[in-house]
Amino acid sequence: MQTDIAIIGGGNAALSAAITAAEKGAHVTVLEAAPKAMRGGNTRHTRNLRCAHDGPLSVLQDSYSEEEYMQDLLAVTKGNTNEQLARIAIGRSAECVPWLEAHGVRFQSALSGTLSLERTNAFFLGGGKALVNALYRTAQACGVKIIYEANVTHLDIEETCVTRVDYTVNDESHSLEPKAVIAASGGFQANIEWLERAWGPAARNFRIRGTPYNRGAVLADLQAQDVQTVGDEKQCHAVAIDGRAPHFDGGIVTRLDCVVYSVVVNQNAERFYDEGEDVWPKRYAIWGRLVAEQPEQVAYAIIDSRAQGLFMPSVFPPEQAETIEDMADKLGLDADTLVATIETYNAACGAEDGFAPGRLDGLSTDGLVPAKTNWARRIVEPPFFAYALRPGITFTYFGLRVNERAQVMSAKGPVQNLWAAGEIMAGSILGEGYLAGFGMTIGNVFGRIAGEEAANYAR
Repeated sequence: MQTDIAIIGGGNAALSAAITAAEKGAHVTVLEAAPKAMRGGNTRHTRNLRCAHDGPLSVLQDSYSEEEYMQDLLAVTKGNTNEQLARIAIGRSAECVPWLEAHGVRFQSALSGTLSLERTNAFFLGGGKALVNALYRTAQACGVKIIYEANVTHLDIEETCVTRVDYTVNDESHSLEPKAVIAASGGFQANIEWLERAWGPAARNFRIRGTPYNRGAVLADLQAQDVQTVGDEKQCHAVAIDGRAPHFDGGIVTRLDCVVYSVVVNQNAERFYDEGEDVWPKRYAIWGRLVAEQPEQVAYAIIDSRAQGLFMPSVFPPEQAETIEDMADKLGLDADTLVATIETYNAACGAEDGFAPGRLDGLSTDGLVPAKTNWARRIVEPPFFAYALRPGITFTYFGLRVNERAQVMSAKGPVQNLWAAGEIMAGSILGEGYLAGFGMTIGNVFGRIAGEEAANYAR
């Protein structure tokens, strides 16, 4: 079968690329590894994307300058980012909402809770699944051909050009010889064996929040052909999720937003990090990694009754107890140690005037190591509640190196007809850390860039 452009993947980045290329007159084929009911990759589980804007834009309030956006990104990545590519994503982020609205996606005002994103992030009406369905409708109306359960096994590269794309459907082998190829097939997080090579046996205790179909097959195939990669295999978007979440595809509902109002302890009933370091959208994506480094890759967030209602409700009910001793028993922790940890924390808390959910309030502990630098209120009002935390991997940052045109780089220079967008190249921008909604922005911006570039090349 012949096509101008083969796009590998079926989420936000792939569909943004497909629609852009089709609107420029290209014949586009999307190879989606998932069945139709599970299409969309991790996009199915998303809620919002982050946009710069000079004034009110659709559901976004006030303004959010490109420079503020950039400084927020540099803060969470600790400067470990490709600034040129980051500025492209940020600079074109204001186009995302109008482009998506023009292609069938609808938005709603920000949800209440600890996210505090009404100025920076536009939320999808109906969530990620509604966005996926809208973009598929638009893509098919543009003439894009969709092949589901298409597992790409090999991209044949001769010199600096992809000549053939091999894939299987229901164990039957097929090939395409497109003029151009866009890789938008996500990270390798669903490949537990690969995670284990990076993390060791600890990876067996991880939960994969998103699709089970992102196994890194395309990334591994291209890596074996001297295509350049970027990033650390251990770096990823990893959040603290409910320890009772399924191994795959639990999605955003398994995330726990209570950490900033809690005391978090490990299996030794000891604190290990500042729960109040920053507002949740700038720190939630580090907590999965923090928990992954604890014994048995588990931790426990403990709150009292005053914190109930300050964060998005959890999908599973928390453990509940009238005393800290009883809570320790329910969690399987040493009671004396947990009581001592909570008492030491409480003694380090000062006056609670000025407590302000949703923004940095400066309410800090005194003399405690590690400190809690915001929202430091005593855990004293029963009943007490606790949530078990485990690392929830959303996507990995190790991926394909691209240039400012989203073109994939090899040891011999750019691969002439190969582009990448979304999670498979996000490591070109994200070295560590995460900013809420930025992954979707990267996918849409670089998807549109890749689609335009591939269409121009094919033409």
